[in-house]
Amino acid sequence: MSRIKVSKTAATATIEKKSKEWPAVVYFWAIGLALVSYVIASVGLDGMPHPYHWASGLVGGLAGIGIGWIWYRWRGDIF
Repeated sequence: MSRIKVSKTAATATIEKKSKEWPAVVYFWAIGLALVSYVIASVGLDGMPHPYHWASGLVGGLAGIGIGWIWYRWRGDIF
């Protein structure tokens, strides 16, 4: 074993807290995909009840959150 002593208090004092806000690209993807899926459902499901359109917008927004996070991990934020 090594004779080097490691202090845990020194390492924890230098760690900065990360921001808990979501990146802008996640918001753009979520809002954009929700609107696009709602419009496509409005045209495609014209004879169906209106809650189907809302549900498709919700599903599009949730998919946009996932795609936005993948985009952020792959390409970074847009600003």
